[in-house]
Amino acid sequence: MIAQFQEFCIASRRRLTPGGVLHIFNYMVEYNHGDELALDGTLGALADPTRRAILAALGQGERRVTEIAAPFEMSLNAVSKHIKKLETAGLVRRRRVGRDHFLSADPKPINDAADWFAAQRVLWNARLDKLEQLITAEADDE
Repeated sequence: MIAQFQEFCIASRRRLTPGGVLHIFNYMVEYNHGDELALDGTLGALADPTRRAILAALGQGERRVTEIAAPFEMSLNAVSKHIKKLETAGLVRRRRVGRDHFLSADPKPINDAADWFAAQRVLWNARLDKLEQLITAEADDE
């Protein structure tokens, strides 16, 4: 029974792919623009409340990693992992002076995300305005 199912799957793939090639992938899932990856990283980093709190603290100016970690009830290693995620997203910059590590916030990724949201707002407001016009026109016809 299992062998028949496997044969059926292989036959189905051959019918669904050009030239009978068995390599199937979803182009839209596999393909990302660099800007989209940056936005994904920014939003992923901002999704955690601890990382948002770290960014809020850095909004007041440059601080040592140990100063950032002090108010959190977690290990320095755990806070460092959150900081690393923020650094990977480009939201935080690190400067080393001897053994001290100083962090500062970089607003560019947040500004880029805000620009993306603003563009989406314009797009969807235009679409919703058009929908409202259609509904109003349809209601007037009745």
